[in-house]
Amino acid sequence: MSLPLEELLPPGLQPACGPDAAEAAALSRLHRRLTASAAETGLLDVAYTVIDTPVGELLLAATPAGLVRVSFACEDHDAVLAILAQRISPRILKAPERLQDAARQVAEYFDGARQSFDLPLDLRLTAGFRRSVVEHLPDIGYGSTATYAAVAALAGSPGAVRAVGTACALNPLPVVVPCHRVVRSDGTTGGYRGGPAAKRLLLNLEAAA
Repeated sequence: MSLPLEELLPPGLQPACGPDAAEAAALSRLHRRLTASAAETGLLDVAYTVIDTPVGELLLAATPAGLVRVSFACEDHDAVLAILAQRISPRILKAPERLQDAARQVAEYFDGARQSFDLPLDLRLTAGFRRSVVEHLPDIGYGSTATYAAVAALAGSPGAVRAVGTACALNPLPVVVPCHRVVRSDGTTGGYRGGPAAKRLLLNLEAAA
């Protein structure tokens, strides 16, 4: 997990309680320099940022290969960063500038101005049949839904309905990879990593377009 900036600064540069605007600006510049230096020297393996959306705060994390994780606040962002440190690398820093394109596209999606994402994706956090399911989810068009059974057939294993449910529940890139478009055969929404209210909001957003 990334260290607080204060722990990375020499004692003389550590902020006092309640930094004024000038100190805050200086810390911001130092953080940008630290992030840039880490990236240039190959010491930044995972960059992340947190953005506000209609479904709450989303954590966006990316490796040099692409967007690797989208996390809802209900998942506990600190816990997600700890898992990323274990599974990918402990060299993690908050670096909003590295995720500007992803943040912009997510904002456009929630504004109704974007129906698909054009981002490089790093799918290393999913594998096997689950990865196959995740790779097929973008085939479900904006504003459309598909049943778990239909997605199982699409992924080449018609009988693996429960496995599709698990793959959707563990999708590391919700919103961007649209597991919210997978619903039960009776038309009810089913479970969702961000909670049922978030899933309904996403489906309603697309239906209203």
